Amino acid sequence: MKLSIASYLKPFILILTFALLFSCGDKATKAEENSILKVSVYQVEKTATNTLFEVSGTVEAEKNANISTRLMGEVLKVSVKIGDKVRQGDLLLSINSADLKAKKAQVKAQISQANSAFINAKKDYERFTQLFKEKSATQKELDNITTNFEQAKAGLEAAKQMQNEVGANLAYADIKAPFDGIITGKFINNGDLANPGIPLLSMENNSNYLVKTYVNENQIGQIKNGDKVHVVIKSSNQQLMGIVSEISISSKDSGGLYLVKIKLSKPEKVFSGMFASIIFSNSETKNASLFIPKSTLIYQGQLTGIYTVSMQNTAILRWLRLGKIEGNQVEVLSGLTADEKIITQADGVLFNGASVKIN
Repeated sequence: MKLSIASYLKPFILILTFALLFSCGDKATKAEENSILKVSVYQVEKTATNTLFEVSGTVEAEKNANISTRLMGEVLKVSVKIGDKVRQGDLLLSINSADLKAKKAQVKAQISQANSAFINAKKDYERFTQLFKEKSATQKELDNITTNFEQAKAGLEAAKQMQNEVGANLAYADIKAPFDGIITGKFINNGDLANPGIPLLSMENNSNYLVKTYVNENQIGQIKNGDKVHVVIKSSNQQLMGIVSEISISSKDSGGLYLVKIKLSKPEKVFSGMFASIIFSNSETKNASLFIPKSTLIYQGQLTGIYTVSMQNTAILRWLRLGKIEGNQVEVLSGLTADEKIITQADGVLFNGASVKIN
């Protein structure tokens, strides 16, 4: 009996079919495994915090000055430039004071003249007083001499006061450093015209710094002088301790906000103008709040959210309402509960509903 070719091939076809089915099943399993994203998670917990509120502020030197003059005149020489270190009493700039020096000479001559008149009037007064006692001079003569004496005395005093005024104005011709420090601003050059009250130079002492900030009417009642606060320099993330040194009790001239100054303790590489965050706290009050790392946040338009891991091991996008920021942590006011797991890192692109596996 002869067998057909189909009969010979039938067993091989069956084997090949089973092999193909097994292979496809294996590939499907591997594809399914490859579609699962491996993720790292953060366990959300309530954290006890004593933070009252956080505001922003600006660093400035505790001792600083804008230097101006009471004179109008040509600037003869500016002796410093920005960045120069100066000592108290060092000459900073000179203003032409030729007219004041001429007036000083005139006043000196007036004092000499007034002094001579006063000496003569005093002698006459003393002589006529004695004559009046001896009944050798009338009351009218004594009154006239007394008047002359008082006028000469007043004239001498007026000339001396004029001398003091000229001397005080001359002090503004040669402007000197009011304290040890560094020149931070130069607003005039040689040959320019100096005007009264207009800043010519600015300087500060870089030994001590403070942070100036403003708080609203709901916050002002929660702080007092001497309170310790945490200060974070935004550019360097440097964390410092500070003490409230000044509190304004009026917001009349500051748009409804109250000025607060915080003295910094041992600042390093801190300069005027740097921005800082000031965290006011109360050691007696502690509230439990939810805090999560800022790095886990996702932004979409004006919405902010995070990915959580569901019971079915899928990524779920949750939108949040956030509160205050403390360092690298941000407070969650709503949209998340304690004991949930939020995704901090994934080995692929996350999307809502993606299958995930926790490392």
